Amino acid sequence: MKKILVSACLLGYNCRYKGDNCKNEKALALSSEAELIPVCPEVLGGLPTPRLPGEIVGDKVLASNGDDVTEQYLRGARLALEIAKNNRVALCVLKANSPSCGKGKIYDGTFSGTKTEGNGMTARLLLAEGFEVITEEEL
Repeated sequence: MKKILVSACLLGYNCRYKGDNCKNEKALALSSEAELIPVCPEVLGGLPTPRLPGEIVGDKVLASNGDDVTEQYLRGARLALEIAKNNRVALCVLKANSPSCGKGKIYDGTFSGTKTEGNGMTARLLLAEGFEVITEEEL
C-alpha cells in the first residue's frame, strides 16, 4: 500500500497555531487508498500548541510578535523530510497557505491576511528533494 504524508491538522489533529485543526474530508478519504503519515512540522520543530502565528518575511519566519522562529520551522521541515524519505511516500498533501506547508501561495509576512506567491519551509524542502506536493485545495 502506498504512503501519503499529510499535514496532521488536515486529519483532525489539534496542532494549528490556534490549537484547532482543519479537518478535511478529502484528505481523510485518502486512507481508503493509502497509509496516511501525519506530520505537523511546526510541532516537530519544537513550537507549542497553541502558538503565535508565523509568516515568512524575507528568508526568515517571524511570529506575530516579531520573534524569529526560523530555526524551529527549519528543524520541523528537516524532520518532515526525513519522515517522508524513511516512509518512501508517494505524495505529500500539505495545508494551503501555511508558512510551513503552503504551496504556491502563502501569507505575505504582514499579518494582514494578504497572500503572495511562495512556498512554506517544509513544502520548499520536500519539493527540492523531488517529492510531489499538493495542498488540500488540489485534492
